[in-house]
Amino acid sequence: MNKPSQPPADERRFDLNIEKILEGWETCHAAREIIANALDEQALTGTNEVEISKDLKGVWHIRDFGRGLKYEHLTQNENQEKLKNPTRVIGKFGVGLKDALATLNRRKINVLIRSKYGDITLGQTPKHGFPDVVTLHAVVNAPSEPGLVGTDFALTEISDADIAVAKDFFLKFSGQPVLDETSYGQILETSKGRKSRIYVTGMLVAEEENFAFSYNITSLTAAMRKALNRERTNVGRTAYSDRVKQMLLASTVDAVAETLARDLQRLEEGTNRDEVKWTDVAVHACQILNASKKVVFVTASDLTGFRSAIDHAREDGLRVVTVPENIKHSLKGIADLKGDPVRDLSVYQTEWSESFEFKFVSPEKLTKAERKVFDLRDKIAALVGGVPRNVQSIKVSETMRPDFFTGSTTQGLWDEASRSIIILRKQLGSLEDFAGTFLHEITHAKTGYDDVSQEFENALTEMLGQVAALRL
Repeated sequence: MNKPSQPPADERRFDLNIEKILEGWETCHAAREIIANALDEQALTGTNEVEISKDLKGVWHIRDFGRGLKYEHLTQNENQEKLKNPTRVIGKFGVGLKDALATLNRRKINVLIRSKYGDITLGQTPKHGFPDVVTLHAVVNAPSEPGLVGTDFALTEISDADIAVAKDFFLKFSGQPVLDETSYGQILETSKGRKSRIYVTGMLVAEEENFAFSYNITSLTAAMRKALNRERTNVGRTAYSDRVKQMLLASTVDAVAETLARDLQRLEEGTNRDEVKWTDVAVHACQILNASKKVVFVTASDLTGFRSAIDHAREDGLRVVTVPENIKHSLKGIADLKGDPVRDLSVYQTEWSESFEFKFVSPEKLTKAERKVFDLRDKIAALVGGVPRNVQSIKVSETMRPDFFTGSTTQGLWDEASRSIIILRKQLGSLEDFAGTFLHEITHAKTGYDDVSQEFENALTEMLGQVAALRL
């Protein structure tokens, strides 16, 4: 650390009013602040890229090509220009640079700041009028290079490792690919073997052990502004979780949805990352996938309880995505990003049913034996009060849609959409087969109940009692 000295006549000393600095600050943190200021100046002026380089003498230089630093910039004050451009800059208050200079001085790093306005070094000087109080001063001399564009910080005795650590605080130097850009910030690919990183306008503020992505937040909430302390590190998740969630909900890219979908399928075994624990994020990922891929969302119990239906889905080229029960419940009745229904088994069943094509046979093309059986349909219906009014036609088909959940071929069908009872042709081989199937479907048409339901069983029992009463 430099000893107090009397200034030569041709230099001026600017009191930084610093006796002690934050003990936790290391050399790398000081270099980080200088880099942050350089990047802010580049962003605000639209000038050339910041250069961080080491010269032949081993001196590290951090150089921007902006307007040039003046000694007045070392005063402690809110920077109005930066406050008006919160999404473009890293720094917001004029305190970081002073702390950085004090840290470098304390760590015995020689500093030379050059701009067209002057050359600045550091020195310890008694305060004016108080010779017993020694503070850090900026030693201001005439510019050694009056035509210099921008500002050059020359740091002597700083290690390569400290510069590397300082650069690592910035997204700009991380090389992390951007997966999606939203109005709240960027979703980034996390580098393999590294923790996920949370940046605020390009500067690292936190790391996450169990996030799927890294994030660069460019639109700050009030909570985040409050949480960004002078160290700008160790910011808690509560400060940025809302913005992370909003970025994910605003994302529409497959790469993000695919990663979240894989984590959804790991929820049951507990190996998922944290983002899918937010239900609205998990649902949004399903909406993206549904809009861009042929998928069907099922639960673990669906996989065992409805194997035939899931086999149908796979045969139709659908990718089966397993989700927890609460997510499946949240998907019920919602649309994807294109406005189509998110496909669970019930939606797929409707699609599957509508895609089936019957091969209808007109009565004229039936054999005499088949026609004789089919012509008894009104007498059979009369046993239970006649054909229901909502039945507009009774048809015969060569083919019949298999049962969606069991895969077995059904013998008949009440098709509410066309208001038709459809009978499989082979049922006309005997009166007993046709009558049993026909009465079964009449019950469906009358009641609207599904097979296997208790209501349908009760209705079918009642109908059988009617038939028996007429025959006895």
